[in-house]
Amino acid sequence: MSTTPTLTTGTHPDPTRADAGLTFISTWSTGSPERQRATLDAIAAAWKRPWPHEGLLSYAVYAGADGDTILHHSQWRDEEAYEDFFASATNGRDARNADVDAAVPGIERLGLTKTRLYRSWTDGRGRAGREPGAIVIVRVDFEGPDADRQRAWVDGVVDALDGDTVGDRGLLAAHFHVSTDGRQVVNYAEWTAEQAHIDALAAAGSGVGSPTPQWQRVRDFPGVVADDVVARYRLAHAFVPRGA
Repeated sequence: MSTTPTLTTGTHPDPTRADAGLTFISTWSTGSPERQRATLDAIAAAWKRPWPHEGLLSYAVYAGADGDTILHHSQWRDEEAYEDFFASATNGRDARNADVDAAVPGIERLGLTKTRLYRSWTDGRGRAGREPGAIVIVRVDFEGPDADRQRAWVDGVVDALDGDTVGDRGLLAAHFHVSTDGRQVVNYAEWTAEQAHIDALAAAGSGVGSPTPQWQRVRDFPGVVADDVVARYRLAHAFVPRGA
């Protein structure tokens, strides 16, 4: 257990960092813009405590553009580190949650997805000095567990992005995380700004992609139950262990 104090940064986590073997993505519903702001403030206060575990590499929270939801994104070294943290009676998890719930009672936890990064697409212009102005989360659910199908769907999307101009419309990168249960893909997409994503949706007419054969194959991909769960977020707080 690390006792190194938490360091708050204004920098987005790097989804492609090589030492991150596991990524957790979860969402809370707060109920109103006022409660959303109060919850984010309570999270910041709760994370002044010591860093909970050496295997936790980064933790970031984002405010939903809907004025209600909060997105949580945490990167872990591996499954063993997370299990060790979860089993520890001194990890501070309950105390942090208690602090937040005391400040804003009635927060609804909407669910947590355990994932691993499978592939990333970028616009080819490099990451240095280009912090995203918005994060767009796209969740794709499949009718049953199938790791091969998850990867095949992602491969199809990357192929479609390679033949598109969406990078010129504000998409910086798309990071495709496959859930460990084989049932979902979560795309953590970095955009220049929220409006850029809104404009790209309006221009395309049906999703972000252009009307190409590659995108049509994605839209007709078998076994997809839902692929329209899209939400926009802005970074509120990012935490890393001091010295990282």
